[in-house]
Amino acid sequence: MIARPLQHQRRSNAGVWLLVVGALLVAPHLGGVSVTVPGTPAPHAKGQAGAAPPPAPAAMAARAVAYAHRQLGKPYVWGDEGPGSFDCSGLTWAAWRHAGLGWDRMTAADQWHTLRGQTIARGALEPGDLVFYADNPGDWRSIHHVGLYIGSGWMVEAPYSGALVRQVPLRTRGWFGAARPSAGGGR
Repeated sequence: MIARPLQHQRRSNAGVWLLVVGALLVAPHLGGVSVTVPGTPAPHAKGQAGAAPPPAPAAMAARAVAYAHRQLGKPYVWGDEGPGSFDCSGLTWAAWRHAGLGWDRMTAADQWHTLRGQTIARGALEPGDLVFYADNPGDWRSIHHVGLYIGSGWMVEAPYSGALVRQVPLRTRGWFGAARPSAGGGR
């Protein structure tokens, strides 16, 4: 893969984001129409048991994604939740709080634990979903990172000290799972 400067990526993705956000805002009013982002796997991945939770309210998810995009380039500072700097869980918390979800500020592991009833398969990801990474794939308490899925295999994250909030492809290394916030907040 050849890396392109972030500025060029933002410019080239602007039209795609307008289409995605527009589709997310219009789809609920069309009745029975589902929106699939090109390049996104089918909602029911082979080998996945159980039903997916209902989608996050489309307008809320679109607001969370838009908020996360506006934070690109801001510094990572452990424990921060904006507006000038973020850690990973502070960024996801702030994005969803901005979108209208009234939940308490939590660590990445606590966000997973709170949303555990709203987990989804990797193949069913939708923009606005939270993606979690852990040291031990069998223990939610080892979750150390969370990002906000933005579609087409990409997420926005506040990665680590000394880095900036950035848009990156989803990683498989350390993958723990994904969860979909909803108007109920998971609690």
